[in-house]
Amino acid sequence: MKVLILGGTSEASALASALAEGGVPALFSYAGRVKAPRPQPLPTRIGGFGGVAGLGDFLAEQGITHLVDATHPFAERMSRNAVAAAHRSGIPLIALTRSPWVAQAGDRWEKVVGIEAAVKALAGPPQRILLAIGRQQLAAFAAQPRHHYLLRLVDAPEAPPPLPHHRVILDRGPFTLAGDRALLRAHGIQRIVCKNAGGEGAVAKLTAARELGLPVVMIERPAPPARREVHSVEAVLSWLHQSSPHKAERGV
Repeated sequence: MKVLILGGTSEASALASALAEGGVPALFSYAGRVKAPRPQPLPTRIGGFGGVAGLGDFLAEQGITHLVDATHPFAERMSRNAVAAAHRSGIPLIALTRSPWVAQAGDRWEKVVGIEAAVKALAGPPQRILLAIGRQQLAAFAAQPRHHYLLRLVDAPEAPPPLPHHRVILDRGPFTLAGDRALLRAHGIQRIVCKNAGGEGAVAKLTAARELGLPVVMIERPAPPARREVHSVEAVLSWLHQSSPHKAERGV
């Protein structure tokens, strides 16, 4: 057995630790979105594979027998490539995913599908907005230039975002309720825009928004490809124990 973890989430890191502690041969892969990714207790590679064909070649070259997709819920292209490459290579795949956040009593969520819809949801008078979507799609919000955007990022943007009024704060989760409550108050935040990433590491801003009565533009997850999904490291370990390249479900 040799496992490849497509990582980038806290769940991926937890799985890597479990495999390392159990002596299971495994590799860890980062997409390379973050300049200083968390160190892992497994041999680690950073960067893309070059699409389905490139990932398939890597699986063969490294003798991978099991593929675990533990990427971010919004890493849609990577997840689809993983399913296709696993199917083409004839190896079993499982996705280790987070359950999405669910609105609770007192939440003021406006659910939207995609970045374009989130931008449109900000029509109206100027506001102070916490834009918690990562670095990749900040430019889209230049279409709503009158707002003041607070950008909380892991790494500084390579170029200044094309947002006339913004401030960048560099920080890495997990975040605390006390910290996020203080952040929203200190910057006079009136609205939050975020992706429904799920998990515990970034949920504090939603609890703080509920307490403060702030509206949230919640970007819903893209539909995942057809595949087997679990929500815990223990479930992945059980699957690895029960499966083998000869009898597991191929690529699903």
